[in-house]
Amino acid sequence: QVQLVESGGGVVQAGGSLRLSCDVSFTTFTVLAMGWYRQAPGKERELVAAISSGGSTEYADSVKGRFTISRDYAKSTLHLQMASLKVEDTAVYFCAAGRAPYLLLREKDYNYWGQGTQVTVSS
Repeated sequence: QVQLVESGGGVVQAGGSLRLSCDVSFTTFTVLAMGWYRQAPGKERELVAAISSGGSTEYADSVKGRFTISRDYAKSTLHLQMASLKVEDTAVYFCAAGRAPYLLLREKDYNYWGQGTQVTVSS
């Protein structure tokens, strides 16, 4: 069983930065595809960024150039570095894992989910 625990959320002013982390308890972290999703109040959950087991990445257009997804294989940890934050980035951010080595871009392809961490960007 895979367990995902997010951390690093909080309140930040617009233009600021935050780094989210997701600790993954799974013996073969390297074979998992990983992703970050977010859900704002009244909106559907959306993909923010995805990374394959080999390190290939994909980003939502709204965060390209501002967010960076990365994974630490030694620590079985997923990160999301967020910069130049905007009020519209306010949401609950979820870490997700899928049993596939390639990029996963559909929510239904992810098998495991964290509980989420709140990110609030104030103006």
